[in-house]
Amino acid sequence: MTRRPPIYLDNAASTPCDPRVVEAMTPFFTTSFGNPACRHGWGTEAAEAVESARADAANLIGAAPGEIIWTAGATESNNLAIKGVARAAPGGHCHIVTSAIEHKAVLQPCTRMQAEGFEVTFVAPEHDGVITAEQVAAALRDDTLLVSIIAVNNEIGTLSEVREIGALCRDRGVLFHTDATQMVGLLPVDVRRDTIDLLSFSGHKISGPKGVGALYVRDRDPPIAIQPVIEGGGHERGLRAGTLNVPGIVGLGRACELCAVNLGDEGPRLLALRRRLEDGLRQRLGDVAINGDPVRRAPHITNLCLPSPAGTAIVEHLREVACSSGSAIGAAGRTSSHVLAAIGVPDELAMTSLRLSLGRTTTAEQIDLAIDHLVETVENLRRTASRLT
Repeated sequence: MTRRPPIYLDNAASTPCDPRVVEAMTPFFTTSFGNPACRHGWGTEAAEAVESARADAANLIGAAPGEIIWTAGATESNNLAIKGVARAAPGGHCHIVTSAIEHKAVLQPCTRMQAEGFEVTFVAPEHDGVITAEQVAAALRDDTLLVSIIAVNNEIGTLSEVREIGALCRDRGVLFHTDATQMVGLLPVDVRRDTIDLLSFSGHKISGPKGVGALYVRDRDPPIAIQPVIEGGGHERGLRAGTLNVPGIVGLGRACELCAVNLGDEGPRLLALRRRLEDGLRQRLGDVAINGDPVRRAPHITNLCLPSPAGTAIVEHLREVACSSGSAIGAAGRTSSHVLAAIGVPDELAMTSLRLSLGRTTTAEQIDLAIDHLVETVENLRRTASRLT
């Protein structure tokens, strides 16, 4: 069995499932195993659990329960939002606006739409990595159908001007979608207040299970036309065919319920821990660069370039701290970070970057130990490099 690092600071990739979530899910694997599409007792029990979870998910983001569409995760939600809206678009609306620092689950569907004849504008951020309403406004055209801008960047944690972009889009008659996977459950989200038309999030980023997520689709003033991506039944308002993942949905609902209870406390706690981490590394190593805006960031993500030998991928030398050098997808594929490139971080410096992301189980003691291990790793790399020169 592969040895695991004792300190887990990769919560932006996935969080441990809360034991209370597991407890809520367990009966739906065994005794309450019915298909919610069936009208007997087992099916009714499952259907009631699905609707209860739908209400909890809706409550967390200020939506109505009927506006929540269950999916297999934020990647599917993003695909349904972008492809579904584009393919259902009326004639003459063939332009999409997104940003150059989106998750690939947005970038690739947008590229697919280009292949199908749509035009896509990729807004380039400034060095601070913040996507502003002004930047989006400059990209809008008379034929713009959809704007898709990430709420919290998954690699550097910067906050987009979601509320301002939502108001801009509503004023211009353009639909607004946001991938809020790194925001939901950690920061307040209100789709009505922020005039969001479509919003994606995922279970395993909020101490829920993997393999389940949701797409909020505004269903009023007027409802949004979407063409399904997965067909084969009338499930989920006809937008997503397939037997529902009842245990996963129940788990996501319970995770949303727990997030709603703890929302006022968890953000400030994580912000204090993130600052403790950043300040500790600065004090011990000196020249530590934070990638992205130092203030307009989510509380749980920091992306740092550490002062180590040029071209050294620090993440590959860490033994005691689990973290990454970018998104989980990018890390798996050993690709350079398109986000860091977009905000002007040179490739050589980007190689020394680390994404450290905190979560519900992160403690101050773990932060202090992580600082020790990170400093030790950098100093060892420096010593090795000096012997070789």
